Amino acid sequence: MENRTITISGEAVKPGENKLLNINIDRLPTGTLIDIPVYVFNAKKPGPTILVQAGLHGDEINGIEIVRRMLAEKRFNIECGAVIAVPVLNIFGFIHFSRDVPDGKDVNRSFPGSKTGSMANRIAYHYVTEILNQIDFGIDLHTGGGQRHNFPQIRYTEEDQMSVSLAKVFNAPISFSSNLIAGSFRDAAFRLGKPTVVFEAGESMRFDDYSILEGMQGILNVLKHFRMISKIEPAYVERNKTVYLTGRKWLRAPTAGMFIPKITNGSEFKEGQEMGIVTDTFAKHEKPIKAPFDGLVCCVNHQAVVNQGDALFHIGYPE
Repeated sequence: MENRTITISGEAVKPGENKLLNINIDRLPTGTLIDIPVYVFNAKKPGPTILVQAGLHGDEINGIEIVRRMLAEKRFNIECGAVIAVPVLNIFGFIHFSRDVPDGKDVNRSFPGSKTGSMANRIAYHYVTEILNQIDFGIDLHTGGGQRHNFPQIRYTEEDQMSVSLAKVFNAPISFSSNLIAGSFRDAAFRLGKPTVVFEAGESMRFDDYSILEGMQGILNVLKHFRMISKIEPAYVERNKTVYLTGRKWLRAPTAGMFIPKITNGSEFKEGQEMGIVTDTFAKHEKPIKAPFDGLVCCVNHQAVVNQGDALFHIGYPE
């Protein structure tokens, strides 16, 4: 029995073939065409089709580097099934160092999209039509927005048991369920019955090697679980078990000033522990930020100067 054929933009990738294809989206005001490059690795033996995508937000470059390294290291040389790898989904955002497309819209709030809508809607529409309908599972790579640094974490859809299982196999340092957001890629995938997890690691426009290695390891864990690869050599990171968070909250700035964190991202803390301070520039006043419970830090804001109410720490408590 042979694997299925994958067709993108009218071009077929038969079992045993690997191809680089392009989905035509739009053109710049100069007339330059903009395509989404899509790598398809289709093994001869049947198996699941897994999508590995990055750059849905153009400034989230850690995910882009994860896919690039895996391509460069030939990590998608699979033995069964198929991998569809998309290094940069939002080309417009990438070339503008932006989360969004030039009209200010967020592609990840535009699914399932529209053939005749805004640029973000058309990107989402073509992506759903050309790719999403052909996959079995999805891995969506992201980073924290702005100067928020996410400790490597996997987010899954609690209502989708296969998404829960996929997160367990990925085995990121931190795992937790996350509500579906209307118009997001994960929401569109859920509605189509395509289990998807979101890997969040690092911050926008800044490479973080640990985050990159964690993402690569997680993807390889998934490929090995489905017997698409026989072994993982070398391993990038080793872990016995992910830490599940059952509840989360943001700790916010109690006043405006300079933010000095006093705890490392990804570390544990105790109730009442001082997590950081917000101080004025003249060393006359400072306000501590104290932990409301025992837990784990999963995100730290690296913005040095903050306003009252700004999110500073994303924290959670383990099972």
